[in-house]
Amino acid sequence: MRCKFCKEEAYITLSHPRMPLCKEHFIEYFERRVKRTIERYNLLKEDERILVAMSGGKDSAVLSYVLKKFNYPIHCFYINLGIEGYSDRCEEYVKRQCEMIDAPLYVVRIRELLGAGVGEVKISRPTCSYCGTTKRYISNKFAYDNKFDVVVTGHNLDDEASFIFSNVLYWNTQYLAKQGPLLPGEGKFVKRVKPLYETPESEIAAYASAVGIEYTGEVCPYAKGAITLTYKEFFNHLEKRRPGIKIRFVRGFLKKRHLFEGEVRRGEVKECKICGMPSGGEVCSFCRIWGLKEPVDLTIK
Repeated sequence: MRCKFCKEEAYITLSHPRMPLCKEHFIEYFERRVKRTIERYNLLKEDERILVAMSGGKDSAVLSYVLKKFNYPIHCFYINLGIEGYSDRCEEYVKRQCEMIDAPLYVVRIRELLGAGVGEVKISRPTCSYCGTTKRYISNKFAYDNKFDVVVTGHNLDDEASFIFSNVLYWNTQYLAKQGPLLPGEGKFVKRVKPLYETPESEIAAYASAVGIEYTGEVCPYAKGAITLTYKEFFNHLEKRRPGIKIRFVRGFLKKRHLFEGEVRRGEVKECKICGMPSGGEVCSFCRIWGLKEPVDLTIK
């Protein structure tokens, strides 16, 4: 097939809108859509200190590359979860990705910070559950302690569609009310944004290949068999039958999100007596999970 705009050989054929594009025009189209998402939802401001959460995978690698290309003064951040072999391999990819775009990188190693890696804590909660709590806490506290204005994550259209679908299935309305491309900052909660919110995973992979970004395709050993992967397969099947269904589903949800806002549990937000960060009880989930007696120090030395 030939590119819709220049008639050169097509590098990719988009499913929605359906059109073949050469590599040059695909890169241009991809970057324009990310910029449009940032502008549509007012995600980033020029004077903000921006912290990009890196994983070693394609999403955060592409996100940091594009933001740097847009001349945002980004800083990158990686949490080494202490998962034997896997975490260190991901860290090596992150280092190469940050070297490629000449962006500063900060690394927090869970094993050094907390004395054990994810998967080694003996609690009743599933590993993925407390891992998510740990990553959110550390990324927020690192940003807060070091005066960053916003944490940027690489969540893409496929992630968001599967997350919304999962919470609709179980009617987790308190999560649906807060779901979206922007979570405003408040108090010690730092603003979080998702510039790839409307970008399909397949196109992120195609962009990474087009511009020569190396990334790991390795799946976390604790994520294998996760139900969210099944939801993504479900949406991929639907997308083949009905191109554009992912973006219509996610945008349709955003238009109706106000219906769930009354479901947000607005209990008193306290400060954890151990670390001083926001908590629903005397001790926050992070300090409770890791059995902390004093706060962790995440300030940049």
